[in-house]
Amino acid sequence: MRIQYLKNILAGLALCTGFSACNKKLDLKATDTIDTEKAFRNVADINLGIIGAYQGVSFTYIRSSALMSDECMLPKDNSIGKYVATYRWQNDPSNSTITDPFPENYVVINRVNNVLGAIDIVPTKPAEAALKERYRGELLALRAYCHFDLLRNFAAKYEAGAMGVPYMEQSVIGSPARDNYEVVLGNINRDLAAAKKLLPEDFTDRTRITRTAVSAIQARVALYEKKWPQAAAYATEAIDAVPLTNQAEFLKIWTDKSLEEVIWKNVRMVADNDADIPFIGDFFYDVRGRALYVPSFEWTRLFDQQKDIRFEAYVMKNPRTETGYAPFIVNKYNVTADTKNLSDHKLFRTAEMYLIRAEARAQQDNLTGAADDLNALRNARITGYTAVTFSNKTAGLQAINEERFKELAFEGHRYYDLRRNNQSVTREPADAVNAIGSVLLQPDNYLYVFPIPDMEVKANRNMKQNTGY
Repeated sequence: MRIQYLKNILAGLALCTGFSACNKKLDLKATDTIDTEKAFRNVADINLGIIGAYQGVSFTYIRSSALMSDECMLPKDNSIGKYVATYRWQNDPSNSTITDPFPENYVVINRVNNVLGAIDIVPTKPAEAALKERYRGELLALRAYCHFDLLRNFAAKYEAGAMGVPYMEQSVIGSPARDNYEVVLGNINRDLAAAKKLLPEDFTDRTRITRTAVSAIQARVALYEKKWPQAAAYATEAIDAVPLTNQAEFLKIWTDKSLEEVIWKNVRMVADNDADIPFIGDFFYDVRGRALYVPSFEWTRLFDQQKDIRFEAYVMKNPRTETGYAPFIVNKYNVTADTKNLSDHKLFRTAEMYLIRAEARAQQDNLTGAADDLNALRNARITGYTAVTFSNKTAGLQAINEERFKELAFEGHRYYDLRRNNQSVTREPADAVNAIGSVLLQPDNYLYVFPIPDMEVKANRNMKQNTGY
């Protein structure tokens, strides 16, 4: 694939300067591809390749969702103007703040496909056969997940017939066209189904993709497809394997001291920063002590701050108390004082599965089941909670969407939830004081959809840009 940003594809072949020199080099292999026979010599090398793929998994969709939606506001604290153009919806194809998920995901996909290209040719001992098939399952699932992240970010619309993204099944250099939305989803579902069969039930390492993690990915995909029975069924599989926990353990999740409710997380390390990979918390809080983007007043008003454990887990009082500064800052990724903003990336949690199942049940007019799921989640989070019932589907879906806004805040869901429901982004006046009029973004506005990176469009003659850019 001709992705301009791919860091693991070398530059083009050097021209020979003379016939004699060329003649001596006729048997050399191209230097713009990876020789899988040399890179992967045994099953242990396959595992190293997988670890390298996991390391690159993108989390910049968290930044995109926060900046484009109504869950954050631009405070006075942000005196350096970081990400301001995106927050004010002044996007264009050269704006890497929102286009980063494109190259990041394709880098991982290329790594995955390189390993898959070698997995059947490496020497394998009989005792390693089952392990190798587990590795294959992880790779297929990771490829599917990355393509789904690309689809959420760059599909022209979340509907059949719309331009999606190229689904890459081999590590090749070329100029692929965009596959339609439904074609990409079909390939995602195929890879996930194949992966699930290969992953053993007793493999439970939550820092990698397990069978339960595949169920969680399938549940999210089905939610976007509006396949309600499948969404509920897959969510149930994940819930049964990883149940909700108590409030004390819930707090520990956000200090990386507990794996309760975590279905799949990607471990982040201090070394990431040395490799020019930001920490997740850097999106919200500068290491110099400046709040960049803070919880919106619209979001904070949804909470009973004394009774809802999520408020304590997700935000903290702003250390800067001068007049005009934001009262709260995002604290979800500020794990330790030693290394600010460093936190593991929790890609899938049990709470999301409850909310997916609740929405799927409500869409199928099972209002009792939907309320049961919402009540179970709230009861785990809110002291002295009183259960609710739904009088109709509209009321149920509204309550569930609001709960997604609260529970999944600053994890990269809000903007995509609005998109899949074809809803406008609206910002309250108190949250828009520095937005310069960016208070309403409607689905018919071309800025509602992210652009394909400009460098990719220029490098790939078959890559079509989203409308309006």
